[in-house]
Amino acid sequence: MKDIFKMLVVLTLICAVCGLLLAFVREQTKDKIEEQVLLNVKGPAVSKVLQGSENDLIKDRRTIKIDGKEMVVFIGKKENTPWAFAFETSAGGFGGDIGVITGFSLEKNELTGIGITTHKETPGLGSRVTEDSFSMGFKDKPLTSEFKVKADGGVIDAISGATISSRGVCTAVRNAVAVSKEVKNGIK
Repeated sequence: MKDIFKMLVVLTLICAVCGLLLAFVREQTKDKIEEQVLLNVKGPAVSKVLQGSENDLIKDRRTIKIDGKEMVVFIGKKENTPWAFAFETSAGGFGGDIGVITGFSLEKNELTGIGITTHKETPGLGSRVTEDSFSMGFKDKPLTSEFKVKADGGVIDAISGATISSRGVCTAVRNAVAVSKEVKNGIK
């Protein structure tokens, strides 16, 4: 009985030490992880959506509060004047949430484009939402457009065999459009 108790105490101590070490490492690397996600995941999508911007989009980002929720907004500038902004929203796809960076023109009442940041969609099918042939369907569309797949009465061509993924992207874009005016006011 003493051996079982000793074993239980030793295992408990080992688990506690490992848990504390993992928590410490996570806390120490949190900022570096966030920086790498910005540079390698969100950065390329933002650069694509705000193409033509002359500023450093990652450095010129702002955090604003919308409905009590913090949101990171990337601001594109030309000749040191803001011309567009972008931020990330998400919606459910076939495999889980799809993260979408949606860009908005400040001058015109239209999208500058979209970029997919994260997804867990089926390779070769739903993952095709990351292809330019799909995302270009959102470029320069007025904000008054029906951002739904054509089968649902919208203006977006769904990817054949990946309608659920296409609908997820459309929902994320509609979510972004719904708060874009508040974000625009938060930028000014």
